[in-house]
Formats: sequence, C-alpha cells, structure tokens
Amino acid sequence: MTIAWNTFTPWSSLAGGLLIGLAAALFLLGNGRIAGIAGIVASPLRALLNGRPLAPEATRLAFIGGLLLAPWAWRLVAPLPVMTVDVGPLGLVAAGLLVGVGVRMGNGCTSGHGVCGLSRFSLRSLANVLAFMGAGFATVFVLRHTL
Repeated sequence: MTIAWNTFTPWSSLAGGLLIGLAAALFLLGNGRIAGIAGIVASPLRALLNGRPLAPEATRLAFIGGLLLAPWAWRLVAPLPVMTVDVGPLGLVAAGLLVGVGVRMGNGCTSGHGVCGLSRFSLRSLANVLAFMGAGFATVFVLRHTL
C-alpha cells in the first residue's frame, strides 16, 4: 500500500471535521434533534406524503438546502474534486437500495450514528459504526482484491 502524499490534505480535512462537528452540535443545541441526514431528509418527505404542511419542517429544509448549496459555495474558493464512477447505473441503483435498507435496519445513517451517536457515547451507535465500517472494509477488499 502506498500513500498519495500529493493528495494528503490534513488541514482542509481538519477544518471539514470541525465544521461538521460544529454543525451537528449547533443543530442539537438549537433544535434538540440529532443531525442524522436520513432522519432530516425523511421527515419532510413523510410530511409531503401524508399531506401535512411543511412549515414545521423549515429547519430541516434549511439544513437540506445547506447541504445542496455547499458544493457551490466551495467552488468560490477552490475547484471541486474530479468525480469518477466505476460502476454503471444498475450498480448505483443497487448501492442506493442497499444503503437505504441499511439505514432502516440500523435505525439511522452514518452521520447520525458516526458523528452524533458516538459523540454521545451511544453503544447502539458504536455497534452500528463497527458494523458499517466492517462491511465497507470487507466490500472494498472483495471488490479490489478478489474479483
């Protein structure tokens, strides 16, 4: 294994981690809710499907808007990284469905468990993080080294 030192970015990675932690803490303090993306996205969708007004979902909609606008804001200070996709549309759909099933089975997503749950010392979140990280490591190993 080799490290691509020309793409090693400790300062921007540290800044990004601090901003994610700050956003999660502010969301919890200001809203009393965990900043798990699956729950934040699902709640307004449930409201739409059930015919409820979106006004109570304003904070969550603003959070989603911030996520969608972030790449455009980043482009003001630096170029976006080059995106490459190594699978076709069928692989992307399958991956999305598997992630969705995992989110439902684990009662939350990686951001909810990894960022917010671990910071609250949640044992359920620790078990989930170990499970999805282990599954990710195993998947990469199988796809890159055995197939």
